[in-house]
Amino acid sequence: MNVIALGFFDGVHLGHAALLQKARQEADRLGCRAAALTFEDHPDKVIFGRKTPLINTLQEREQLMRERFGMDDVIVLPFDKDMMQMSWQAFAAMLETRFDAVSVVCGHDFTFGYRGEGNAARLKALLGDRCHVIEPVELDGETVSSTRIRELVQTGDISRANKMLGRSHFLTGTVIHGKHLGRKIGIPTANLLLPQGVVVPRFGVYASVVDGCPAVTNIGVRPTLDDGEAPTIESRLLGFDGDLYGKTIRVELLHYLRPERKFSCVEELKKQIMEDSETTSRLMQ
Repeated sequence: MNVIALGFFDGVHLGHAALLQKARQEADRLGCRAAALTFEDHPDKVIFGRKTPLINTLQEREQLMRERFGMDDVIVLPFDKDMMQMSWQAFAAMLETRFDAVSVVCGHDFTFGYRGEGNAARLKALLGDRCHVIEPVELDGETVSSTRIRELVQTGDISRANKMLGRSHFLTGTVIHGKHLGRKIGIPTANLLLPQGVVVPRFGVYASVVDGCPAVTNIGVRPTLDDGEAPTIESRLLGFDGDLYGKTIRVELLHYLRPERKFSCVEELKKQIMEDSETTSRLMQ
């Protein structure tokens, strides 16, 4: 038997936290498992034929829901034409027959079924006390939503985005070999490619944490050294001297320091990086 939280859960933000915490609470009360039901791809991809850049990868979503909110299971369904055309009644029935739902939790704006005809009110009318509807979560007078957080990440307001997330926004990936230009100028860095399908943060320099270590992270095209190549994530770990090649790391973005810019020479770039490092160290104190 399961208590199932329903949603796409992009970002697993403060609004989602209210759903997941309620699901966990109900599961404990009833003595059953807590699960979250999400979709592999954003529904807009099938419904409107457009891709929505996401805050997190699917794997990150699953990990956050399990580790932060104690979900016993994360149910991932494909959002395809069959799912899009399923009636809302059939979707509701599927929760009970296929996933053994004894109770469900959803947001006030949750829609499902063909043309979004199913909604929280209909689910509540159908299931009664077995359906728990969560009202909007606000922060400083603004509703917390995945759409708003994506906007904040894209514009570089990472501090505001982090408040809505209830954690630091992060990017994960495997450290790759670049051109070793940072090492050649005496400032070695750990380089990642931007994960496919996720929202691209505003290009620039961030105070960050890489696997617990303070770091200065540049997101962009490194105009002084590369001038126009594919965007990368490049982190200088403060106080770290080791080999990270081939390892998967998490880059948590804490503060936006400055836009990316092209310097007149390498020495000017090095001076700015040292200033960024000092600023980061102060912010971490």
